[in-house]
Amino acid sequence: MSTPNTNRTTRIEGAVALVTGANRGLGRHFARQLLERGAARVYAAARRPESVDPGGLPGLVPLRLDITDGDGVRAAAGTAADVTLLVNNAGVTHFTGLLTADPAALRAEMETNFWGALAVVRAFAPVLAANGGGTILNVLSAQSWHASPGNNGYHASKAAQWALTNGLRMELADRDTLVTGLHLGAVDTDFSAGYDGPKGDPAATVRAALDGIEAGAAEVIADAWSAHVKKSLAKDPVRLHDEIRAGVI
Repeated sequence: MSTPNTNRTTRIEGAVALVTGANRGLGRHFARQLLERGAARVYAAARRPESVDPGGLPGLVPLRLDITDGDGVRAAAGTAADVTLLVNNAGVTHFTGLLTADPAALRAEMETNFWGALAVVRAFAPVLAANGGGTILNVLSAQSWHASPGNNGYHASKAAQWALTNGLRMELADRDTLVTGLHLGAVDTDFSAGYDGPKGDPAATVRAALDGIEAGAAEVIADAWSAHVKKSLAKDPVRLHDEIRAGVI
């Protein structure tokens, strides 16, 4: 369920990767599976690197990184100057409504999910280019494409990150950098603890993402729900909103 990019594929074996938000959830799965697939080194970036569990994995390097701190992002790019694969995984949701939420909470979602992701790419794009082009994987969401009662601040920030991903793909094409967007529904991690609907397997989601970049996919759609939402974009948006409100997934 991915769209191929015939210009570039990604070789994970021997790669040097950096994963943001690597201390938990999907980020932890990314770090582990990258090493299992033969990555030479994985920088496990987190606000609190002491919270990164090495898990007996050689090649895992905890790295302090708050993606909303511009100076810290630039410092991380200097430290991890050998990176060839960037996984922009860190994200937040405050379960905000656009009309009722504290504006500070809405801004915090946009600050991390859009501005933070952009800051990391701006810092690491020259690193990737210097190391041969490399790959950027942006972890998006099915909510990049659909609204959701009580979580529309997150929807808006992920829609912005989807647009960011598409724009970066165009701007980085001449640097031979593959830019891939990963779309997924809810998966069973602490990030989705406040959601009581069906949840997918995070390990399977990460496998699909890594298979996708190895195949040169510009977009990876990790599950049936995300595929359904993508297909629904060609239809009347009210129909999709009604399905979501009715719990039809």
